[in-house]
Amino acid sequence: MNDRETLEALNREYIASVQAGDTRRFGEILSEDFLNTNPDGSLVDKAGFLKQIAPPVKIANLACHDVNVRVMGDFAIIHARTSYTLPDGRSGNGRYTDIWARREGRWLCVAAQVARN
Repeated sequence: MNDRETLEALNREYIASVQAGDTRRFGEILSEDFLNTNPDGSLVDKAGFLKQIAPPVKIANLACHDVNVRVMGDFAIIHARTSYTLPDGRSGNGRYTDIWARREGRWLCVAAQVARN
C-alpha cells in the first residue's frame, strides 16, 4: 500500500475503534505524545483520550464521510465529516481533523480535534 492507502486504512480503524471503544487498538495507533482537542475545547493526552473512549460506547452507527487525506512527506492531515446515532435515537454529526506523523517507518496519530454539531 502507498501512504495514502495506509492512512485511509488507519482512518477506518480509528473510526471503528471509537465505535467499539477499542482502547487496545488506539494504544497502538496513537503516539505517546498524542493530544486531542475535545468538542468543548478541553485538551487531553493519550491516557485521558483512552479513558474517554473506553466502553460503554454511547453512540451507534458511527460513519465517516468526505475523507480528505493530505500527505506531506512524513506528515499527514486527515479531515472528515462524521454521522452517528445518539442514545435517544436522534442523529448526530460532526467533523474531525487528525494529524499523523511517520515515526520509525510507522504512521502514528499525534493529534486530533473533534467538533460536533
